[in-house]
Amino acid sequence: MMDRLLVTGGARLVGTVPIVGAKNSALKLMAAALLAEGSTTIHNVPRIQDCVTMVEVLEHLGTRASWSDGTLELDTREVRSLETPYELVSRMRASILVVGPLLARFGHARVAMPGGCNIGSRKIDLHIRGLERMGARFRSEHGFLEAETSGLRGALINLDFPSVGATENVLMAAVAARGTTVIENAAREPELADLADFLSAMGARIEGVGTPTVEIEGVQGFVPVEHTVIPDRVEAGTFAIAACATGGRVVLDDARGDHLDLVLAKLADSGADVFATERGIAVSMEGRPRAVDLVTLPYPGFPTDLQPQMMALLATAGGTSIVTENVFESRFMFVDELHRMGADIRTEGHHAVIRGVERLSAAPVRALDIRAGAAMVIAALATDGVTEVEDMYHVDRGYQDFEAKLTALGAEVRRERELMPARS
Repeated sequence: MMDRLLVTGGARLVGTVPIVGAKNSALKLMAAALLAEGSTTIHNVPRIQDCVTMVEVLEHLGTRASWSDGTLELDTREVRSLETPYELVSRMRASILVVGPLLARFGHARVAMPGGCNIGSRKIDLHIRGLERMGARFRSEHGFLEAETSGLRGALINLDFPSVGATENVLMAAVAARGTTVIENAAREPELADLADFLSAMGARIEGVGTPTVEIEGVQGFVPVEHTVIPDRVEAGTFAIAACATGGRVVLDDARGDHLDLVLAKLADSGADVFATERGIAVSMEGRPRAVDLVTLPYPGFPTDLQPQMMALLATAGGTSIVTENVFESRFMFVDELHRMGADIRTEGHHAVIRGVERLSAAPVRALDIRAGAAMVIAALATDGVTEVEDMYHVDRGYQDFEAKLTALGAEVRRERELMPARS
């Protein structure tokens, strides 16, 4: 099935949009549920393709899953299989995160090499080296990564880069290791703090989350818990940027301003009015945005997952903006799609120079990954015609009810589906 979204530009986004649970937190909590034998309940789980895939991964391992109105119940008492199949893992990179909890609980895991968005090299070397320091042994054959251990032990683990995934995988293994594990240069993202809260409720002992040094004292045995996923800061940022691109006014219900400090500051620099409360964030903009410069960095820096959307906004800004991408080397692949819409962007290495134009023009474009797809829709909303955005399945991996929420805000969008031609 091929999905495309037809977007008619020119409408201002006005209204309130509910922000769902964070994709990048929910996936990790689902994997962490494997640590405890019994039934764990996770609320505010977004109904998106990546979460559906993770449920299928857990069910393949033997987990019984029940999902209703955003509440996911995972019963892990019958987990027996320790292998994740390629047809599931190839769809989503986050499935590699079952390695840590499976090693911690069973001492063995066999996982197909992960897939996911094609936005550059995201090797799992840091995951492997961290787990090896704790006593895990790895071998790779026939497209599978096999891990085993006779018992995890605490270790000092220095990460070359504050990788979120590596920090999370090591953390989920370290909570059950003998002794104390210290992770240096650990990631500091809010989603990691949400995982740490979840693990602590299960019985883990963790200190230092939110700082570059995290200390974990291993324990024996974990209990099932009930937990609510934090709001998705990337979804909130996406709709905030979309409001600015259309000269609109949007309230992001349940969004956390403290998770978006730098993003909101950059939007304010571009001319937006931003007001954050405990209940959400209000964002509005009148007139053409101003040019701003930004640099993507691990949290609390500007998130790479909002860089494409911000570039779509800056494509019509008054003046010249410079965007520097320091996380993924292929994050600028979508720029050619913006060129098709009349954007004036020159890339060199990990820098992009954006000379704002008065208005973008409608053109057929593709969603190359989750966030680039959202960026193309934002750009389309700021055009003077009807834009066809192909390959919307990428966007479905990261956003729940994306076009329905846009429609509720006043956008004119319509999804079309057609069957792919059969292979001869």
